[in-house]
Amino acid sequence: MTLIDNKAVVLFQGDSITDAGRNRDNGADLGPGYVNLIASLFANKHDDKGVSFLNRGVSGDRVVDLERRWQADCLDLKPTWVSIYIGINDTWRRYDSNNPLSVEDYTNTYRKLIQQTKNQLNAKFILVEPFVLPVNEQQKTWREDLDPKIQAVRELANEFKTLYVPLDGLFAAAATKTGPEYWAPDGVHPSAAGNALIANAWLQAVKA
Repeated sequence: MTLIDNKAVVLFQGDSITDAGRNRDNGADLGPGYVNLIASLFANKHDDKGVSFLNRGVSGDRVVDLERRWQADCLDLKPTWVSIYIGINDTWRRYDSNNPLSVEDYTNTYRKLIQQTKNQLNAKFILVEPFVLPVNEQQKTWREDLDPKIQAVRELANEFKTLYVPLDGLFAAAATKTGPEYWAPDGVHPSAAGNALIANAWLQAVKA
């Protein structure tokens, strides 16, 4: 029995992995990534529930970018479920742009979004942890920055008693059999198989 209730409005928020090149001029477009897979598989299995899915992922976003657009791209949409998948750019920009974001600022901003949404909408949450599958030596150094942010998301899930999708561990385990490029050719953006891994893990979290 899925945890997603009848007539639910499920909003996906995040960066390019969620965005997946969706048509931002069409508010109903889900893009070709994991969000589309989730909506398709859920609709196929639960055709009687009337659940709506929305994608507001924006390529390049960090948690501070979510905060800037949260009113229009979350609160005004009145979702009953919010899936947040943010964090890899909060690490990446430290290394490619010398623009770091501290764990404290990441955590506090993320917490503010959850608290604000719970207060105004009483929405339920699914938190998705960011991952990196290093395909080069430089990406191996990212773990110093990313691991504490992953831990922060885990702690927020516990604090707010949300559902949780442990992607970093799932991708790491999958890569032991194939190598990292099979799941994320550049170490960050998932392949078709990687998007399916995310979708399956998400659907498992909501018992769909």
